[in-house]
Parts: sequence; C-alpha cells; structure tokens
Amino acid sequence: MLAFSAGIDSTALFYLLLHEKVPFDIAHVNYHTREQSDAEADHARALAAQYGKQCHVHDSGEISENFEAEARRIRYGFFDTLMEAHGYDVLLTAHQLDDRLEWLLMQLCKGAGLPELLGMAPVTDREGYRLVRPLLDTGKNDLRAWLDAHGYRYFEDASNRDPRHTRNRFRTQHAAPLLEQFQSGIRNSFAFLSRDAAALAPLPEAVIDSDFLMLTGSLERAALMRTVDRWLKRQGYLLRQGEKERILAEDNLVLGRRYALSITPRCAIVTPIAEGSMPKSFRESCRVLGIGAAVRPYLYAHPDHFTAVREKLAAAAGEARK
Repeated sequence: MLAFSAGIDSTALFYLLLHEKVPFDIAHVNYHTREQSDAEADHARALAAQYGKQCHVHDSGEISENFEAEARRIRYGFFDTLMEAHGYDVLLTAHQLDDRLEWLLMQLCKGAGLPELLGMAPVTDREGYRLVRPLLDTGKNDLRAWLDAHGYRYFEDASNRDPRHTRNRFRTQHAAPLLEQFQSGIRNSFAFLSRDAAALAPLPEAVIDSDFLMLTGSLERAALMRTVDRWLKRQGYLLRQGEKERILAEDNLVLGRRYALSITPRCAIVTPIAEGSMPKSFRESCRVLGIGAAVRPYLYAHPDHFTAVREKLAAAAGEARK
C-alpha cells in the first residue's frame, strides 16, 4: 500500500511503481485544511480508478492544536487499520533526501544523537507489516523534473512555503540551498552515517502488546531510550527532549501524564497511567522485584502482563546467579 498525498513525492513513487509493475493500492488522508484538499482527494480516487488500484480515503476531523503530531497519529492509525483489514504486508511512503536533511538539521539544532539525527530508515518493521521508504536517496527536484518530463500531474502544497512553520524555514533557508550545491556529498554522508549507526549497541528485545511494552536483553540506556521513543510514537505520543534525557538518567518516571516507565536491572516496562487500589502483598511483590510505583496499578489490573514481567525477572535472576 502506498501512502499517497498527491504531492510531488508520492506521485513520483506512484508512477515509478507502475513503471516497475509493482502491484499496489493507495491510501490518502484528507485533513480539510486547505482549499485544494478535496481536489487532492478526488484526484487520488480518479488516478486509482484509471490504473485499476483501490483507493482508501480517510476524512480527518478538525485538528485544533499540535497539528503535525496529531496528523501523524491519525495518518498511521488509518494505515495500521488498513494494513490489518486488507492483509497488506508493506507500507510505502515517499520520504526523500530533502526530508532526511530537513530532519537532520532540525534535530541537530535541538540536540540529538546519531539515531535521532538519521531519523528515517529505508526499512522499518512495524507491528504486522514492514514500512519501506524507497526514495530516501533521491532529491525532490529530481522527482519534480522526472514528473514534468513525463507530463504527470501533481499538486503542490502552498503551506509548505509558510515561514511561520519551523520545518518550512529549515527547508527554504538551509536544506534547499545545501542540496542545490552538495546533493551528492549529502547523499554519501547519509550512507556513511547509516553504516555507523548499524554498529551501535543492539536494541533491546521487545515484548509488545497494544498498550504494553517490556524490554529485555540489552538495556544500554541510549538504545533503550530509542526503543521507547519509537514505541510511543506509534501510540501517538512524542517524547520531549527533556523526557529523553530523564530516561537516560532515571529509573522510574511518568511521561506526559499518559505513560509510566520503570527500568529494573533486567527489564524495562512502559504502560499507560492507571489508577486503582492494590493490596499490600502486591505492592510488596513489586518492590522486591524492583518495579516502580507508577506502573504498578496497570500491572495489577493486567495480571497476565504482571506474570510475564515476574517470570522474565525470575529467569534473569536465575541466569545471573549461574
């Protein structure tokens, strides 16, 4: 399934997939934020019909604040539902080289490590499917030139040039001029950085439920923080920089009043915030196991998850004694 916005990037990927005879359908989200939003949705339906593709369109409700994060949550929630309902096993997105550089520059100015600077990976395994970004080495101007040369229609979002948005300022003032002069070197640098990132500490092993994350294996803090960050993004929650720094330094904390994290020497647990009374015996069991107070109400309400944590900690303790 192709995530299709009707813009330059996804339109280019649409026709490239056709040229390569790759079977696919498309998914489009209409946020109704611009005058041409409905025209883009109509174009997506017409283009799909023209080439015998199925077109899934989702009409988003009004987003009143934190648009980018909320739009991402809506978008990927829609994609996740489609992937499961229709049996798709690969989601294609049209992120390209300009997107990578904009992201790197923004993270660089915030303060970030190598995995955060790189951001988008060519292939990412998500729950139930694989996310693939085949255009990460291709510049936007190259895609535009290819579309124009073939006479393919696409839409351009005028809001992408609005300087009130931070990302737009990074795009027009920094990323675009750099790519115009140094695209080949920038592309090579991303390849070198990706190889360096692959040599970093392995990510922890994850046991994932719809709202429960347990990490074992390598608990090196930076790798643990990256794994928690990625999982929370899938839940629609974006960690702030201060929260990332706290995960590197603290064992028990609450994130945005929505999630609780407890890090023991042998596993880490992330749960939604829950409330409720617990018997003293349960609290004492958690204390002995080193499980932080904020995750205990959730574990008490979900005994299967508590059993999994307890068994994992007991097994790890046994291995340590050996």
